[in-house]
Amino acid sequence: MNLPAYFVASILGLLFGSFLNVVIYRLPREESIVTPGSHCPHCNTPLTAGELIPVISYLIQKGRCKTCDAQISSRYPLVELATALFVTFQFHYLGPSLPFLFFGSMTLILVAMTMIDYDLQIIPDELNVLLLVLGVVYLLAVRLPEVGLRGLLPNLVGFLVGGGLFLLIAVLSGGGMGGGDVKLMAVMGLWFGWKLLLVLMFLSFISGAVISLFLLATKIKGRKDAIPFGPFIALAAYLTSIYGPSILAWYPYL
Repeated sequence: MNLPAYFVASILGLLFGSFLNVVIYRLPREESIVTPGSHCPHCNTPLTAGELIPVISYLIQKGRCKTCDAQISSRYPLVELATALFVTFQFHYLGPSLPFLFFGSMTLILVAMTMIDYDLQIIPDELNVLLLVLGVVYLLAVRLPEVGLRGLLPNLVGFLVGGGLFLLIAVLSGGGMGGGDVKLMAVMGLWFGWKLLLVLMFLSFISGAVISLFLLATKIKGRKDAIPFGPFIALAAYLTSIYGPSILAWYPYL
């Protein structure tokens, strides 16, 4: 085990998680994610370098703004910690490689998608487009040298199947599945190809059922509350990036 490498992966995950908090807050509000710099959402005071240290600054300040003493949401450090955990776990399985670079980047985008969709029941087109562009670069830089041009056909099929099937579900459910979900599943089909897309779909429906039942049982969500499906697609995509080939090996006829 290369502990320094794991440490670097964790630190990068924390730093990117801190940036994702900015994206999650500003992107749905159509605000720039670059300017102005990070500031307290209550008093608008710019944050110092010390206040930008992921997790640690939150603990030192006891979850409050140094200027106005307003309560800071505990979700900020939780997003930072979760991102670090996801990235480090992915690094453990994929190692220091080009696939990790691409799938780690995919994970960062999916974290932002998950939180925005949970809050507002929308998946911003900007994030889907970013995932699409990143996926195309991944196919050209990583997959094309491995499998050749013809070997990318399953990815094209996956794009069409993922988008087409979820579009059909959206139409038949009368809007129960959103347009952002349809686009996201199409992009995931491009990333993984149609075979791994089947694994991803299976995991998304299973996780959706289990987590939704938990939310209802614990009364975090009520029966009439909307539970977005995007987070389940994101979780399934993350799990597929790690365990997908192993799960697919259980079904040799695919």
